[in-house]
Amino acid sequence: MNKELANDVHEERQRYYQHINEYSMTPLWEVLGRLVPKEPAPVVVAALWKYSEVRDQVLRAGTLITAEEAERRVLILENPALRGNSSITQSLYAGLQLIMPGEVAPAHRHTQSALRLVLDGEGAYTAVDGERSTMRRGDFIITPSWTWHDHGNLGKDPVIWLDGLDIPLVRFFDAGFSEHSEERSQQVSRQEGDALARYGSNMLPVDFYQVSNQATKVFAYPFAQTRSSLLTVSQGEIDRHHGHKLRFVNPATGASPMPTIAAFAQYLPRNFESYPYRCTDATVYVCLEGEGTATIDNKLFHFSQNDVFVVPSWHRLSLRAASNCILFSYSDRPVQQAMGLWREERIQNN
Repeated sequence: MNKELANDVHEERQRYYQHINEYSMTPLWEVLGRLVPKEPAPVVVAALWKYSEVRDQVLRAGTLITAEEAERRVLILENPALRGNSSITQSLYAGLQLIMPGEVAPAHRHTQSALRLVLDGEGAYTAVDGERSTMRRGDFIITPSWTWHDHGNLGKDPVIWLDGLDIPLVRFFDAGFSEHSEERSQQVSRQEGDALARYGSNMLPVDFYQVSNQATKVFAYPFAQTRSSLLTVSQGEIDRHHGHKLRFVNPATGASPMPTIAAFAQYLPRNFESYPYRCTDATVYVCLEGEGTATIDNKLFHFSQNDVFVVPSWHRLSLRAASNCILFSYSDRPVQQAMGLWREERIQNN
């Protein structure tokens, strides 16, 4: 095709595209490569939030607005490529929540599933469906979809934790509902530790059965137990791509604690450097102990205690521990696995 003819064809196509636009139609062949790529091409970018830099900003919020006014006093961690979208990945939300001494974050419930990871301070609690759980640093606490929950601080220090929710995923389905309680705090109906005793001690109530897409009844996973498990398994053979990594589960089913969010903990001994690894679930990491580096598609990030970083879908990740490290992470893996989409690649060092 000569140049003049090619220009005529191009102009005719453009007139056609403009015409069909009036019918709210567009040609697939112009966007097919973007819609069905040869491999994931995420909009999300790798990023890291240094806790030492953002902590003061979180505490300052405590001087500007009360927990009751805000309902939830949280600074959202927005992915640099998704500013204004309240997302750290395409499907997940992350934020740093502050509760001051004597405050109560009032009771509500919503269809979005949530996790809490305690980072700083003592004396706070989370109440879920009538049971309070004291929040200690490193504890992993969940509030499953449509469960009543409130938070309070009975101590003398500010308490900060990381919130992780499936807000963007629920928003995608236009399936978000919420409800506010008439009472600021729930009435306590079970003693602390009841759920862990009933559902998390290798036993279950005799007439209790669950299917895999239901959230766990165990809403508090103590860090002391997580840490002990990691250090015990670390005496065995190490995985060259993950170090010593465990996943949190619903003890009744073996599935993830929530149907939309998976959570993991891993121990990296000092000087360990993982082989490159990538997977399709964009993942949010939090350093609970130690320090090290994360190389994400050849970009280097230095992390230390309480820092948060995100690894986009299908990006190569290699971790190096400058000291003994414990990392917590969460992702949307259960959703991808349910849809048959999840894929991983373990890359061998040359």
